[in-house]
Amino acid sequence: MKYMLIKTHTAAAYCDTAMSEWTPEEIAAHIAFQQTLGEELAKSGELVDAQGLAGPDEARIVSSDGRSAPVVTDGPFPESKEFLAGYWLVDVDSPERAVEIAAKASAAPGPGGKPIGEYIEVRAVMSAPATDA
Repeated sequence: MKYMLIKTHTAAAYCDTAMSEWTPEEIAAHIAFQQTLGEELAKSGELVDAQGLAGPDEARIVSSDGRSAPVVTDGPFPESKEFLAGYWLVDVDSPERAVEIAAKASAAPGPGGKPIGEYIEVRAVMSAPATDA
């Protein structure tokens, strides 16, 4: 069963210090944790994909009525209090395993090496409907 583990950048449960205020060593430890988690999931055969995303200052919102030129709005979007920071796509044997991986990801280190309790959303990936061949 495939699950997307969605990392949303917002105030984490146990850390209210913005990453821009972390030391370079704390940022390096956080990134190393993410890399190690990815390597572990790849080794176990559970990792399908994982990506970090650019911040909202590089985002664009596109809307279209299908008849005229699309409307493109460049970021940043100050009204947004949270944004999608990245994801893991995993293929695991059970929903419980997806939650276990999300819990590990949530405990990524932050300031002082303490787990920050990031919010990780776990969502099942829906399969495509059958098509007539």
